[in-house]
Amino acid sequence: MTEIRTPRLLLRRWHPDDDLGPLAEIQSDPVVMSHIGDGEPRSLDESAEDIERWEEEWDDEGFGLFAVELLGSGELVGAIGLYVPDAPAQVAGHIGIQWRLGRVFWGQGYASEAAQATLEFALQDRGIDRVVAVTAHGDTSSAKVLDKLGMELTGEADGARLYAIDLTEYQG
Repeated sequence: MTEIRTPRLLLRRWHPDDDLGPLAEIQSDPVVMSHIGDGEPRSLDESAEDIERWEEEWDDEGFGLFAVELLGSGELVGAIGLYVPDAPAQVAGHIGIQWRLGRVFWGQGYASEAAQATLEFALQDRGIDRVVAVTAHGDTSSAKVLDKLGMELTGEADGARLYAIDLTEYQG
């Protein structure tokens, strides 16, 4: 089973029976979801479909979105990991990084900590040499995380900002 421990977090595969309720709570928050996908909150059923899809991606691709929990308490912080975006066209088919954290966990450095561990996983464990990211224009918090990771702004498309990093040059 794929797990990554950081100083404060455990990144792991999903346990649907335990994780569905907390994930659905996170994804039902319109503020959390405002910059993700179509910007709409997700229902319990949609969150169950997300977990199922992410687990299938793990099985098919060897990577996917991790469940992120706090070490010690085991509380679900959110999701972060690798995926293959289908849009915009400039990044479609590449390997991307994305995350969503419960609002109560914002501003504590968890996104940066988990994203850094995810990039190291991409390079060291999966041999991926380039990772992309897509953020909405107004998503300044995610842009700051991407800057901390050393990702470079590569362009704009469809109201989004596009980033990339060559992991062979990644400094961690």
